[in-house]
Amino acid sequence: MTLAQRPVVLIVEDEFIIALDLSETVEDLGYALEGPFADKRSAFRAIEADMPDAAILDVYTSDGEVFPLADALAEAGVPLIFHSGHVTPPEVTERYPDAWACTKPCPPDKLIAVLQEAVERRVRIRA
Repeated sequence: MTLAQRPVVLIVEDEFIIALDLSETVEDLGYALEGPFADKRSAFRAIEADMPDAAILDVYTSDGEVFPLADALAEAGVPLIFHSGHVTPPEVTERYPDAWACTKPCPPDKLIAVLQEAVERRVRIRA
């Protein structure tokens, strides 16, 4: 990634209003947006070409649990942020030790801080 490129954040969220809010947050922070996708199948197609720098994932999507996608992203070293009302931080860290869990409803400032940390981690690794 060159310095001129903006970090890319993948969003997988099947609730339209939440997806819109997350998208605006990502763009307001100056990051490029991949998605939002309501299902993991579409997200899998998106990551075939290039992996994002971070991912915000709801646990339950329109085509089932997001964990197969999360596994592929984690294997590629993409920082994961689970943004869901269906998972707790201990459940996330048990399966994905380097991931974050933001339980819905998550205060915007917490999500922003976590997202910035995730992107910075990925950018450092790629540098």
